[in-house]
Amino acid sequence: MNNERSALLLGNEALEILKNKTVLVVGIGGVGSFCVEALARTGIGHLILVDKDKVESSNINRQLLATTETINQVKVIVMKKRIQTLNPECRVDMYDCFYDCSMDEKIFSQKIDFVIDCIDSIKSKQDLAMACIQRDIPFLSSMGTARRLDPSKLEIMELEKTSYDPIAKRMRNWKRKNKIRNKIWVVCSTEPPRPVEAGKPLPSMIFVPASAGLLLASECVKKLINK
Repeated sequence: MNNERSALLLGNEALEILKNKTVLVVGIGGVGSFCVEALARTGIGHLILVDKDKVESSNINRQLLATTETINQVKVIVMKKRIQTLNPECRVDMYDCFYDCSMDEKIFSQKIDFVIDCIDSIKSKQDLAMACIQRDIPFLSSMGTARRLDPSKLEIMELEKTSYDPIAKRMRNWKRKNKIRNKIWVVCSTEPPRPVEAGKPLPSMIFVPASAGLLLASECVKKLINK
């Protein structure tokens, strides 16, 4: 992989560090697909991908993996193939399944340097956060990106500082109920979500999910090289 331009910005020593790091990304949708792409292009040496879904036609407006040619294909397989065209040196492990705490023993049996949560399910977000806290693994979690249009409103913040976001509110309540004192860092929008009609899918476009994914990847890389 030619990382000449990255080396000019980060330095060869930083790129060597990234080459020896393992990052787990759970959820390869609108947020996760752009996050994984950025990590692969930056030179992360080992990526672990978890997602149970197949590409659907409704994904095409916002998900990197979704094209007319990938409909009905397994997302983690499509993502792995794409990574191999970008960074053939990157090792990619796949879990084509839904994440919950029952998977922890298998996934965390290997050394993981950083975890990125791009999951839709609140319970899965909670399980993953708890798994990272218990193992002292640094992680970032994406809050809601649907029902929003302005990517400039995305920020990296501590969970307790969030507002407007229904997912963040439930995560805050869970954190307090379980008396978790650890800080949980998230990517969250300060843009109030737009209303949605009852019974209809959540409206979403590429701008905010893609930007959230890139922001997650950027922060992950900075944390890894500044250890």
